[in-house]
Amino acid sequence: MTRGWLLIASLAIAGCARSSVDPARCEPAASATPVDAVLLAYLSKARALHLEADVAEAAGDPPRAVAALERLITASTPRPAPEIDEVLADTRARLAELRARAGDFDAAERDVRAGLERARGESYFRGHLYEVLGLVEERRAAAHEKAGRAADAKAARARAVDASEEAIKIQERVLERVTPAASSSARRP
Repeated sequence: MTRGWLLIASLAIAGCARSSVDPARCEPAASATPVDAVLLAYLSKARALHLEADVAEAAGDPPRAVAALERLITASTPRPAPEIDEVLADTRARLAELRARAGDFDAAERDVRAGLERARGESYFRGHLYEVLGLVEERRAAAHEKAGRAADAKAARARAVDASEEAIKIQERVLERVTPAASSSARRP
């Protein structure tokens, strides 16, 4: 599965540290600092655990996939770093999806909330967590509907729409910040 943090890891491995990159060419600038070996080791570990989860999912063993991802979120982190927060936020989103598929909606919602604690600023990762929250609530609504709880289903669907709208707003602001020329031309009549 392709994860947003894989791009970060790939850039870091290629020497594209955020503060020292010529964004037009993604090459280290003259004042580039060395690649952070501790961060790379952490990202590699995270990637390996996500691979274990991929293999477990492909084998039809969601509990084993959850266990692999839980190893990542419960492990100690080497130090505070935005990349680590992004990896953990994205891992929480994936856990929420797995738990929602299994019908554990409360645990899925807790994972999303924990991910939002990691992804505090407006970013793809925060928007994605709200997107996943919408999916969790939609699955919860379907379960309520199947159980004959129409009012609960309606409330869960409303929460799904609210979460999806929040995801859209965040991603639109991210796009505006990253591509100001593109977003201004999109608003023209």
